[in-house]
Amino acid sequence: MRLECGCPSEWPDWDGRDIDLGAWLVHEQPVPMFIHMPIGFEACLDRQHEDVQQLGLEEEWPGFVLAQTGMFRGRIYALLTNENSPARKVKRLKNPFMIRARLFKGEMHQIKQAIQQQQSALFDEGKRPTELYLSYLTCPRCREERGGTQIMIIRHWVKSPKLEQRLKKQRGQ
Repeated sequence: MRLECGCPSEWPDWDGRDIDLGAWLVHEQPVPMFIHMPIGFEACLDRQHEDVQQLGLEEEWPGFVLAQTGMFRGRIYALLTNENSPARKVKRLKNPFMIRARLFKGEMHQIKQAIQQQQSALFDEGKRPTELYLSYLTCPRCREERGGTQIMIIRHWVKSPKLEQRLKKQRGQ
């Protein structure tokens, strides 16, 4: 269930785990950005929620989306439960689509360190981080009553044979 403010009432328990979202059906919503700052983010979330309902689809975790920023354009993905849909904004994620998630509790100015730690951990395991997604679990309106600011940091990664080989060399194997 999605809360009145648009935040998810529940989300997946992915904290500290690697998950394969390969071939998962998603609804993609473009978001206008200006230097990685979303413009009208809540309106885009509402538009996506309405689109999903009009298409007769269901979200796995209503309100839980993966947000990816860009210089002038970003996108948000809503994970769907349905098997298929011919709609134009509905697609499947590439397979495999490995992610590592981390639940961040704190203020926005502290998130950079958490992202760098997650990235370093991936490099240390011979995995190359690619796209970064954020899932805002609380908004400014509901964060106080729900335990403060909570954001799930989701990093897509791929196996890197070169990086694995370099790490083996460093460890003397």
